Amino acid sequence: MPRNTIIPYNPKLKQFARDLRNNSTLSEVLLWRQIKGQKLGYEFHRQVPIDEFIVDFYCHELMLAIEIEGSSHNDKYDYDMNRQTNLQDLGVKFIRFSDVDVKKNMTGVLSALKNKIDEIVRTSPSVPLQRGI
Repeated sequence: MPRNTIIPYNPKLKQFARDLRNNSTLSEVLLWRQIKGQKLGYEFHRQVPIDEFIVDFYCHELMLAIEIEGSSHNDKYDYDMNRQTNLQDLGVKFIRFSDVDVKKNMTGVLSALKNKIDEIVRTSPSVPLQRGI
């Protein structure tokens, strides 16, 4: 897919996504502080509707979704994997972090995220090189 491919979404999800942004979990707030404003060289957005789903964070240029798995995901493994498969079929790449890791190991989370970004840039010729970090 070309760079910045627009993936359609269900417009009915816009308000729900807005509500999620206004009621972020502590882990979402902590990670957002680290990645907002192109701090990693690419712009991420919070609670982004894609197709029939909402992802925690998303970068359009990289087509990368970041998911934080907290207690709300404990009984939703099958749903989460189905959602991820559907979005991967549209070209979306995923990286997942546990709620605990975001709270207690931000250095490790950011290192893994930077490694994922580097991997995407290396393997996707349509992705521009990072703008200064």
